[in-house]
Amino acid sequence: MSYEPRRTPRHEIVRLRGRDTHLTHWGPPAGGEPPLVFLHGFLDTSDTFQFVVDALAREQAIAAPDWRGFGRSHWQHEPYWFPNYFADLEALLDRVAPGRAVRIVGHSMGGNIAALYAGIRPERVERLVNLEGFGLPRTAPERAPERYREWLDALREPKAFGRYASLEQFAQVLARKNPRLPLERARFVARQWALELPDGGYTANFDPAHRLPNPVLYRRDEAEACWRRVTAPTLLVLGELSEYRPGLGADGADAAFHALYRDLEIATLPGAGHMLHHEQPEAVAALIDRFLG
Repeated sequence: MSYEPRRTPRHEIVRLRGRDTHLTHWGPPAGGEPPLVFLHGFLDTSDTFQFVVDALAREQAIAAPDWRGFGRSHWQHEPYWFPNYFADLEALLDRVAPGRAVRIVGHSMGGNIAALYAGIRPERVERLVNLEGFGLPRTAPERAPERYREWLDALREPKAFGRYASLEQFAQVLARKNPRLPLERARFVARQWALELPDGGYTANFDPAHRLPNPVLYRRDEAEACWRRVTAPTLLVLGELSEYRPGLGADGADAAFHALYRDLEIATLPGAGHMLHHEQPEAVAALIDRFLG
């Protein structure tokens, strides 16, 4: 059995910055208030916010894009540069909430984009729910030559995603990799993440160019400079069993986050990992409902 949505999504392809962008909508069309914007993480799609949307206390206008190179949005088949996501988000906000501040829920990469953008354009973000979007570990400049070499080597033979004989096999793999993900939800996620191949098999529906290493080292000091300029009240939701937070070291401590955001609340979900919106959507939805009001 696969998960059955309780709130019916609507799908739309729009042109943003000259590229086709897939949007998933839930709830009634936005009226006087801007829609709530959901931003997915790396190797995810907008569709899998379905679990959280179904668990929200009330129906409301929600808009969620597939980032470029993911799902049904445009694939550029060449390296992706992070600042483009800021421009893509701004183009989306200009479309769904022109001249207005919005409330954003972002997971992982989507949470990072939203938090950085909220410091770059603080007037455009009213409130932010950040699900495990806490940045990457610090990197040493001395690693630059090695990273550039890795990137050049990877350009010769970009890696493809795995191949699966059926959607059920894909779902079983997802459930095995994340034992906190119930099989019925894994089947739903597999459908959203799958691209059917000409021979009847399946692979992940993401541009393989995302498998390339980033030649530019992550500069956490620059990210922190943006976070210090965020004026929106921010809720940072962390998974107790997060696979990534321990890698931050001292930067992953609650006190370190509070030192960076002027108006921050932190909530930790017991028993949840990094994919907490798949694992505990009811708990995530309850936090969103309370924080956004």
